[in-house]
Order: sequence, then C-alpha cells, then structure tokens
Amino acid sequence: MILGIDIGGANTKIASEDGKIVELHYIPLWKNTKLPQVLLDIACRLKPEKVGVVITGELADCFPDKEAGLSSIIDAVNNAFSDAYFLDSSGIFTKEKKRSIAAANWMASALVVGSEYKDCIFVDIGSTTADIIPISKGIPNAARTDFERLKNSELVYSGVLRTNVAALLKSVNLNGETCGISSELFAISADAYMVLGQICADQYTCDTPDGAGKTMVDAKRRLARVVCADLTEIGESDLISIANQVMEKQIHDIKEALLIATKKRRISKIVACGLGEFLAEKAAQECGFEIILLSEKYGAELSKVFPAYAVAQLLGRHR
Repeated sequence: MILGIDIGGANTKIASEDGKIVELHYIPLWKNTKLPQVLLDIACRLKPEKVGVVITGELADCFPDKEAGLSSIIDAVNNAFSDAYFLDSSGIFTKEKKRSIAAANWMASALVVGSEYKDCIFVDIGSTTADIIPISKGIPNAARTDFERLKNSELVYSGVLRTNVAALLKSVNLNGETCGISSELFAISADAYMVLGQICADQYTCDTPDGAGKTMVDAKRRLARVVCADLTEIGESDLISIANQVMEKQIHDIKEALLIATKKRRISKIVACGLGEFLAEKAAQECGFEIILLSEKYGAELSKVFPAYAVAQLLGRHR
C-alpha cells in the first residue's frame, strides 16, 4: 500500500493510493506538536510499503526559518517510515533535504489534475489558504514559492476555517449603517460558515478563538464579539448578515485571483477541491466560468485531502 501525506502547519492529511484510507489530523505545529508521535502511530497502524510526502508546515512560526522547519518535519517522517519520498516544487521525488520541498503540496494536486483536464485553473480552498494554479497542456504553470505565488495572486491567504474575520473585514453593513469591527481574534471564518450552515461541528477541525465549544450558539457569540456585542445586543439577522459579508469578501478575493489567472493564461475552466470548494464554485459562477468539482468525481472526503491523495497517486506511477 502506498500512502500519501500532506503535512501542513495546522493539519496533517493522509490518503492511500486507492482512496480507501482518508484521514485528517489537526496537529498545530506551533503548539508542543505531536506530529512525530502521530506519524509513528500511523506507520504502526497502516504499515505502508512506501510513503509520498508533501510539506507546507515549514512556515509555522515555531521554526526560526523554513530550513529548520523542513529539517524538523523531514526527520519526523523518516523516523516513522522506512521508505519515504518527498515531492518538491518541480514535481520531482527526492529523499534529500532540499529547500524546494517547501510548500509543494499544490504541485502534487496540479500534476494529477493536469493529467486529466490539461488546460484549467486548479483551485484548492482549505482551512487556511486558497491555491490558484494555472495549468497549461497538463503542466502546472505557477511560481515555485509561497512568497512568489502571493505576488502573482496564485496564493490567496484566506481559508474556510482559520482566517481571522478581522483580517477580512474592516467594517460591516448592518441595516444600512456602517459598523466598525474589533481587530481582536474574536471569530474566524469557521464561525461564519457555522452560522450560514456551510459547515457542521465535525468539520470545524481547528481550535476556536476563545477555547469554547463548536455549537451554533458558540459560533454566534464569537461572531457577535467582532462588533463588540453580546447575543443580547444583536439579532439573528445581523449575525447572518455579518457571516454573509465574510463569505462575500472571500469570494471577492478569490474572484480577483481567478480573473488575473484567466486573463494571463486565457483559460476559463476551473477545477476545484477542498473543504472550501463551495467558495470556488460561487466565485467561478459569478465570473461566468466553467467549474468542475473534484468532490463529484472522487467524493467529498478525498476532495478535502486531495494533495495527500495526489502525492500517493504520483508515487504509484513513479515506481
């Protein structure tokens, strides 16, 4: 069995080459991380023949720089698995510690998508970020680092769970009046999507800003605090309005990135995956672009961990 692993700063995702094994583990690397032990447990439980790995967690601020982050994560992988291969940002597998391994999970997904759809814009919206990857004639055509991709609008640092509402909105419109918001970490995008019914408590796979629960009431209370209110001061319609404005801002930012990518590449077909696939769908529809959802081909669970599945697929083809 070949296993794919996608190690991010917040989440570690795994999927087998045949798609029968799909797991998501919330492992925030910046907190007394349990990653080495979790990887050992996975190795003992699943006993894969080979492991393909993509890494984005090197940016976690517990590491002094990306080199240290990569070294730490690679050591944890090699300690757990006897035969691990790391995909770099050129789409090449290696066993060496190379800087080009950093932030390469999008390359795995884009290579698999490109092999089937040839010319498209691949969009992966997860808990934290949105990848916007142009693919021409099956070849991913994006910058090789997060820094460069941010410059090119190929990376939008906005996700469906962990994004601070205050990083998205500077004010909200409530009943025709403009209301400023607090710049505190009172609520995250997951709270907005709980209120809108786009995600359920089981999909709220990250810490809450206040350390409290993941019920609808908890999410509403956190969202109310964004405008310095208690639930006794703000009505249901205003909370829904704030949540919708969060979604509208994220869709707007994704649309802008899509329009830049499609104008550069003259491609208007979007292939999307991830927990935030619904945002990509809305953005593409508002732009008038064709949209293909990988959840409809592979199922919702594989769509949410697609880089892990993709790197397992690539390693299977590589052997």
